[in-house]
Amino acid sequence: MFTGLVEEIAIVQKIEHLQDSARIQLKASRIMTDMRLGDSIAVNGVCLTVVKHQAASFAVDAVPETLRRSNLGRLKTGDKVNVERALRVGDRFGGHIVAGHVDGLGVLRDRSQEGLAAVLTIETDEALLRYVVEKGSICIDGVSLTVMDTTDKGFRISIIPHTGAHTTLLDARPGTLLNLEVDVIAKYVEKLALGYRAPGGTHSGAHHSNGESGDVINPESRGISLETLQRLGFA
Repeated sequence: MFTGLVEEIAIVQKIEHLQDSARIQLKASRIMTDMRLGDSIAVNGVCLTVVKHQAASFAVDAVPETLRRSNLGRLKTGDKVNVERALRVGDRFGGHIVAGHVDGLGVLRDRSQEGLAAVLTIETDEALLRYVVEKGSICIDGVSLTVMDTTDKGFRISIIPHTGAHTTLLDARPGTLLNLEVDVIAKYVEKLALGYRAPGGTHSGAHHSNGESGDVINPESRGISLETLQRLGFA
């Protein structure tokens, strides 16, 4: 697990293209101090395993699913990427819960300046945008950020000077593809709200104080209705 607080910017030294996969060698310094074979490292927000490392570089393998879902397949020698080591128990939790499992890509459409902050407008698919909410958290190329606001096509984020100086986000130009990981809690809440189907194909129910049994989740809508919430005393 990660927090979306980038530790340093690494540089792509070499890319070895394998069958439908790629081995990426990265030059780094700070994160090399305690690196071990098999460690998890977030590279542009993608959780990858260290398969080889030396004093000032390490290599990771990107499998087909990773290359399909993220921008790693578009990397070139000399490119810069955001890197973060996995969270250790006892560390400060300064960002938000980041799994390192990229959900999809967003496209940078516009960049403007608002006081000290750089404001980026990002467009993405409706399938991802449904999880993006104003003032909620989102991970972009491995960076934990707060959503300023949303539209029917995308959302905006505000980048303070410190974040801009210590990540690759301000290197992006209109048209750049960015890795997006939405808040994992939102996905779990949605899945739970759709209802639980017990073994045998029946929906789980809740027993009320009068002894009757009723569905907490409406089996017809497969969602939570206002009537259901009122009946259970939540509204």
